[in-house]
Amino acid sequence: MRRILVIFGGCSTEYEVSLQSAAAVAEAIDVSRYEVLYLGISREGEAYYYTGDTEGIRNGSWQKQALPATVSMSRGEPVLWIEDGRQLRKVYFDMAFPVMHGKNGEDGTLQGLCEMADIPVVGCGMESSCIGMDKQLAHTLAKLAGVRVPESVVLQSLAEYAQKQEGIQALGLPVYVKPVRAGSSFGITRVVKKEDMEQAVKEAFRHDGEVLIEEEISGFEVGCAVMGNEELTLGRVDEIELQKSEGDSFFDYEEKYTLKTSVIHMPARISAEEEARVREAAVKIYRALHCRDFTRVDLFYTDKKEIVFNEVNTIPGFTSHSRFPNMMKGIGSDFAQTVNGIIGATEKRTEDVKDAAKHGQHNG
Repeated sequence: MRRILVIFGGCSTEYEVSLQSAAAVAEAIDVSRYEVLYLGISREGEAYYYTGDTEGIRNGSWQKQALPATVSMSRGEPVLWIEDGRQLRKVYFDMAFPVMHGKNGEDGTLQGLCEMADIPVVGCGMESSCIGMDKQLAHTLAKLAGVRVPESVVLQSLAEYAQKQEGIQALGLPVYVKPVRAGSSFGITRVVKKEDMEQAVKEAFRHDGEVLIEEEISGFEVGCAVMGNEELTLGRVDEIELQKSEGDSFFDYEEKYTLKTSVIHMPARISAEEEARVREAAVKIYRALHCRDFTRVDLFYTDKKEIVFNEVNTIPGFTSHSRFPNMMKGIGSDFAQTVNGIIGATEKRTEDVKDAAKHGQHNG
């Protein structure tokens, strides 16, 4: 029986979301095929081997049944070193399944650590995770792949705000001011008045060292779940309907997890032909960003029926009511089938890499 190390928590603003996603994922893993182990990362960034059940993760009390631990960086069989009293003991595992959102989990840092130690990782690798978190890089690659992206201006310092006024003004209003690298809409402001722009830029710089000022795309947001590697499985396309008012909100962190003034339509209220176009664009982006195993691709569908790239979520929210699993449910894959299908995709990819390496050695 193979051992899967579910990694959760993290020193990120999305710590709480990670707990909910990780508990749901762990409960869905097929225990007849896999043994589930847990590595929890505290808000302060400390790693612990958790020995309790999923309810302790879900309610946030997991550290009461945890021992300090660290992942061995030695290549070979993946090992977790655990401080048990005055003794160090080893626990072996076969693959890591990070269920962490935002920085220090979804941005390639954890994936790079695992790749350095030759630990198979469920989901996107270091490269695609890093690109997916960097809005400017992701947009550049999507555009090269033939998918339209919003017009934007990038600031690498607050001083550039004054220097790039011509480009910023050419975007018109409203615009969105965003940290280049941040998850769940943290630090994003919708600016409708010129006098509010500088404060929005300062707020975005609180979250990252680069800021993106982006034109507003008229229309609504759609998303598509993509699973697999050589062969892909696509979920149904969903749609976010915002109940807008003067001053407007957008699909920010609070809205994503409370749906106070928005509705998610699954499937999206577009024709089959238009849904096929959205899915085609999602595949182009998935391939262009070198995604693997699973990713949610978010786009805009405009009033003129144009499809515009927004962002990718390489570790999307993963509870039973989250968008990714509901998209997959739309094609007949329930939550457990989706989770175990993702793990199966990782196993096949890992075996294919090993076989290719052996074949190369044989020929070399």
